[in-house]
Amino acid sequence: MAPHAENVALQSQTWAHIDTKTSPANVVAGEKGLTGSMDDVPADFRSTNSSPLKLTGVLDQFKSFDVTPVIGKEFPEASLAEWLRAPNSDQLLKDLAITVSQRGVVFFRAQDALDNGLQKELIRRLGELSGKPKSSKLYIEPTANDGTDASGDLEVNTISSRKTKKIFPLSAKVQSSKEGWHSDATFEPAPVKMPPDYSCLRLVDKPSTGGDTLWASGYELYDRISAPYQKFLEGLTATFAQPKFNEVAKKGGFKFYSDPRGSPLNAGELLQAIHPVVRTNPVTGWKSVFAVGVHMQHINDVTPLESKALQGWFLSLILENQDLQVRYRWQNANDLAIWDNRSTYHTATADYYDDPGERMGRRTISVGEKPFLDIGSKSRREALRELAAAANGHGENGAPAS
Repeated sequence: MAPHAENVALQSQTWAHIDTKTSPANVVAGEKGLTGSMDDVPADFRSTNSSPLKLTGVLDQFKSFDVTPVIGKEFPEASLAEWLRAPNSDQLLKDLAITVSQRGVVFFRAQDALDNGLQKELIRRLGELSGKPKSSKLYIEPTANDGTDASGDLEVNTISSRKTKKIFPLSAKVQSSKEGWHSDATFEPAPVKMPPDYSCLRLVDKPSTGGDTLWASGYELYDRISAPYQKFLEGLTATFAQPKFNEVAKKGGFKFYSDPRGSPLNAGELLQAIHPVVRTNPVTGWKSVFAVGVHMQHINDVTPLESKALQGWFLSLILENQDLQVRYRWQNANDLAIWDNRSTYHTATADYYDDPGERMGRRTISVGEKPFLDIGSKSRREALRELAAAANGHGENGAPAS
């Protein structure tokens, strides 16, 4: 997530190069399965899934539609509060978690019955029911002690356009907002890094117009890359960091939140981590390009010029291919979005600076597992082709199934 805002940099920023020695073997793991070959990761911090999860179809009874062919799904009439208290609540929420992981982001309208407590329960159970480590809880922002959150709950982060305007004054000369793309909290430190799996944002106040949020599919970004390049990227790791949180705490005169932030491994003040460039989502078993966005500092074990070229290329694939994006217009109070940080990136549209209304939301985030790459996992398109072939009575290569 970005410092104090859903969208981090409203203006281009230069990040210091962080020298890090990395061993890809420590983060590129899972050759023997979704949780195998991760000898450096205690079992309590791994995903519990031994294979991709499958939908039961329990959500088919609710009206829904795919927002785009690649990413996004909306349930325009469903009540999440009712799902949380339904007799088959676990089944509903598990299928919802799988749907979020498959579609990248799922939208719900006017969730007026959902308060902060229920929202916390929702995002916690989505992670638990889809295989998150038992040690992973709800995330706490490094700037949780800034004193601006009236809710008083460290596990509920307030997104506020008024707060953003104070921290990031808008310049009329801004010519690019590409630095706003990110996945939440990919910088979390420790020898074993535990970034988020699911995030949930409920907008309680909105400007009269503007403030839309965009998401892009990491699955589709991977699928757009040629096979030789895919293999090359699968052998790389990247360094993620976010020194802005430390700077904001120092400037604001409050104590940086260095206690465990949703996992006993996410603690301390150095926000720096190493993750695989390509990771496997343990819920779907699909590969995604993970090393994208403002928190990603550089690709390891290549030259600075090569790293910069790869970073720019990843962003250009997002910006130049609108068909791997989805744009959500917040229409009502308590409209809500849930997304999977392991395989999507998002950014807010900062076009509300001249609007007198406030864009304010409540965000809850679930901490997931250590990112990993299962070399034997598939891309989204590859997996969907195989499913379609199997449904038509053909094998993986199009031959009739025996």
